Amino acid sequence: MKRNILVTFAICFLFQVVQGQTGRIDTLLFELPDVVFTKIETATDYEATYELRIKQPLDHSDVKKGHFYQRVFLSHKGFDQPTIMVTEGYDRSSNRVNELTTLLEGNQLLIEHRYFGKSMPDSLDYTYLTLKQVTADLHRINSLFKDIYKGKWVSTGVSKGGATTLFYRYFYPEDVDVSVNYVGPINNAFEDQRIYKFLDTVGTKACRDKIDRFQRYMLTNKKAMLPLLEAYSLGANLKFTYHNIEKAFEFAVMEYPFSFWQYGYNCEEIPENPTSYLAAMKYFTSVSDISFFSDKLVDGYGSHYYQSATEFGYYGYETAEFKGLLTELSDSKNPHATFMPGKITAPFDGSLLKGINTWLPKQGNKIIHIYGTLDTWSATAVPPSKEVDALWFFMNGKHHGNARISNMTEAERNKLVAALERWLSLKISTN
Repeated sequence: MKRNILVTFAICFLFQVVQGQTGRIDTLLFELPDVVFTKIETATDYEATYELRIKQPLDHSDVKKGHFYQRVFLSHKGFDQPTIMVTEGYDRSSNRVNELTTLLEGNQLLIEHRYFGKSMPDSLDYTYLTLKQVTADLHRINSLFKDIYKGKWVSTGVSKGGATTLFYRYFYPEDVDVSVNYVGPINNAFEDQRIYKFLDTVGTKACRDKIDRFQRYMLTNKKAMLPLLEAYSLGANLKFTYHNIEKAFEFAVMEYPFSFWQYGYNCEEIPENPTSYLAAMKYFTSVSDISFFSDKLVDGYGSHYYQSATEFGYYGYETAEFKGLLTELSDSKNPHATFMPGKITAPFDGSLLKGINTWLPKQGNKIIHIYGTLDTWSATAVPPSKEVDALWFFMNGKHHGNARISNMTEAERNKLVAALERWLSLKISTN
């Protein structure tokens, strides 16, 4: 009888602690300036989860120029836990707990990028879509929540989000204790030539030759492919006005090797002698889908293209070797892979790339860089440096989608955990 009473008391006490903590975070959120929040379905193993709207200035140096509301998801675990900022590079429509957050048993702020998703101003003035403004958004969020979470802070992101977390550390080196960059490229120019060298050397020569032959097959048989693409586009409700469908097809053929290696497709599955044009097209669209060059996706990635064309840098397509097979794309000048929103023009400024590429090898301390050796974007990975207390992983045989902690070898994982424990002064359970 006594044991049952004690168990019941313990359960009630635990329930009151949880309820008290949830009530306290509600109160603290109410007290934050310019933050509107809605409680949503609680993430597994968390006390409460919220969708936030945080008022941000369009221009952090002049708040009179207007504002927008940035979407952020907060997963609250405990006030004494570390806090992980997930710096998305694009939109984020729902909450998801990052593997690093789970490893560190931390609170999480999942932050949608300025000018994506619901984090849009009423009027899209791209003048304010700069990395200086983007990282100022992150700094403001960090400043607001450091009044609530006073423990260790970590920032992390994947791909463009990984690059964003590095630029954030560059502009605000004291905001977080550790940064973890997953597969985030840091380019060195408007058209980064390292991409071409990677595509000329990755994998085996036999595989690269198969990729080249398949590209030539598709271009040689373009007249037969276009009706299939038109039927596919009709079924998928794709429209092609930014690029006409023939130009979109040629872009997709040029994109094919980039996409093939980026996501680690199998060389054995490249059709050497397709049984039909339809079979070739089915395979082709599974690797380099023409929808990526349709109006819907060109518009959807407009902010990304603007950033790439003005500050981030990007890549192009080497077309000279396909001379005579292209009718829409130039074979005398490499077409660039950015498509500016509304076909606006803006100059490229490489000063920020020069700055961060100088800073990272000398001052980029307590940063973990995770890349896959097959990933095309590893061509523009942050180069390892012995001058900083940082860590690099080039995961053998992994690509853009699976170069993750969960797929590390035991030795790699132990090395990563040891660095995190040393930098954050905490013990990490790996069970």
